[in-house]
Amino acid sequence: MASSRCVCAVAELPPQHVSHNPAPAVIAQRPVVLMTRPKAASRAFIADLKVGTQIRFDALCSPLIGIKPLEPPPDLGRYRGLIFTSANGVEAYRALGGTDQGMCFAVGEATACAARAAGLVARSAQGDAGALIALVTASQNPGPLLHLRGTHSRGDVAASLCAAGIETDEAVIYDQPLRPLSSGALAALVGPALVIAPLFSPRTARHFVHCHQGQGPLYLIAMSRRVADELADLPFNRMVVAAQPTGAAMKKAAWDTLDLVAALEAGKGAH
Repeated sequence: MASSRCVCAVAELPPQHVSHNPAPAVIAQRPVVLMTRPKAASRAFIADLKVGTQIRFDALCSPLIGIKPLEPPPDLGRYRGLIFTSANGVEAYRALGGTDQGMCFAVGEATACAARAAGLVARSAQGDAGALIALVTASQNPGPLLHLRGTHSRGDVAASLCAAGIETDEAVIYDQPLRPLSSGALAALVGPALVIAPLFSPRTARHFVHCHQGQGPLYLIAMSRRVADELADLPFNRMVVAAQPTGAAMKKAAWDTLDLVAALEAGKGAH
């Protein structure tokens, strides 16, 4: 395994509704990692995953949300910096003609990397909305700020910062319409190959449950307990919750899951 892995614990959750679970996973062929994020984020996650493991797997991308830019942000001249809580926000900002100058706060490293690629000077909170709020409030004279977000957003970032005395406005610059699982994803969930599905948000997890129709072997990786709660009614063989709500922790959980799958296959072959 690559030595660059993030070292962090993963909480394993027991399957819910045991009587409705599929049969124990038998690894008949190499597993499928099913990504449901927008294509760019899914491809980047898969690329990093392949770098960190020698275990062979198939990758399947079926975005459950789209990114639809809406209206350009208001005049940015009065703001000392921007706030992004998703790389999707940076993508929409660029699509709407956002400038490539200035400073921004980003919720995590993936968002910060997207902002730097857009020409912005980014400071990463390396966590969730709470960590982002803490980073901004600890900064010296950061405001006024503008949070550029999607229609569906969590954490009440602007309101929390205003309550802390930091002038912060927000602008909705993109929508995130739900999409169905692709026919390829639906076929994969029937089996026989084991599907490993990382889920990154409660909304996406809830929609995944709605779209899921298969009874094939399924391992779930949840970015947070809130995400795991949304997945509780699915028939699954195993679920883990990443130690932190970060991309690095999700990749660590995915690497560990692939290690487990390889160990199961090796054990089966030893008999």
